[in-house]
Amino acid sequence: MAEPAPTPTPESLVDKIYGHHASASSSDSDDDKKKSKHDVVKPKVEDDKPSTHDSVKSKIFRLFGREKPVHKVLGGGKPADVLLWRNKKISASVLGGATVLWVFFELLEYHLITLVCHLLILSLAVFFLWSNASTFINKSPPQIPKVQLSERTVLDLASALRIELNRAFHILRDIASGRDLKTFLGVIAVLWIVSVVGKWFNFLTLFYITFVLLHTLPVIYEKYDVQIDAFSEKALIEFKKQYAVFDAKVLSKIPKGPLKEKKKD
Repeated sequence: MAEPAPTPTPESLVDKIYGHHASASSSDSDDDKKKSKHDVVKPKVEDDKPSTHDSVKSKIFRLFGREKPVHKVLGGGKPADVLLWRNKKISASVLGGATVLWVFFELLEYHLITLVCHLLILSLAVFFLWSNASTFINKSPPQIPKVQLSERTVLDLASALRIELNRAFHILRDIASGRDLKTFLGVIAVLWIVSVVGKWFNFLTLFYITFVLLHTLPVIYEKYDVQIDAFSEKALIEFKKQYAVFDAKVLSKIPKGPLKEKKKD
C-alpha cells in the first residue's frame, strides 16, 4: 500500500517562494550585468570612431593650416558672401563698379579729385533745381537724407586702426631684431617681389589686380580645394628640401653673435 504524499509545511512553501525569487533576481541581475557591460562597451566603440576620424582628418594637409571652411576663414558675413559669389548679382556689381573706376582713372586718365568735384557739382545742381522747381510744378521737394557720423563710430574706427598699426609695428620690430632668420628672408623676398611688380604697374592698377584676385582666387580654391591642397603639399615638401640644402651650404656658415638673455626684473 502506497504511502500518502507528505503535506507541504508553511516553512517549505516559504523556502520555495524565496528560492524562486532569489533565482529570478539572480538571473535578472546577470542580465542587468550583461546589459550594463554591453552598454559600457558600446559607448567606447562609438567614442573611438570620432577620435579615429579626427586623427585621419588632422593628417590631411590644408593650405595655410586651414581648419575651417573658406567662408569662415574670410570672416563670414556679407564680405565673405561677396568674395565667394554667394549672391552673384551683388558680387558682379561690386566687381563691375571697381572695373568702371579703374577704366575712368587708368584708361581715360581721369583724376580722383576732378571726378569727386564733378559728381558733387552734378548732385548739388540737380537737388537745387529740383527744390526750386517743386514750387512751380506743385510737387513735394526732394527728401535729402541727413548724414551724420556718431562719435562712437569715429572712435571705434580710430581704435581699430590703432590696434592694427601697433600690431604691424610689433611684427616689423620682431623681424628686424634678428631672432628669426627664416621669417626675415621671407619678408625680404616678398617685399622685393612687390617692388618688382610695382615697376610694371602703378598703385591703382596694382590695387585693381589685387581686388580682382580677391574675387576670383577664393572661389576657385573653395571649388577645387582638394586638388590645390595636394599640389601645395608637394610644393611645400620640395621647398623644405631646397631650404634645408640652402641652410646647410649658406646659412649655417654665417657667423652669429652670442645671444644675450634678457634680465628678469
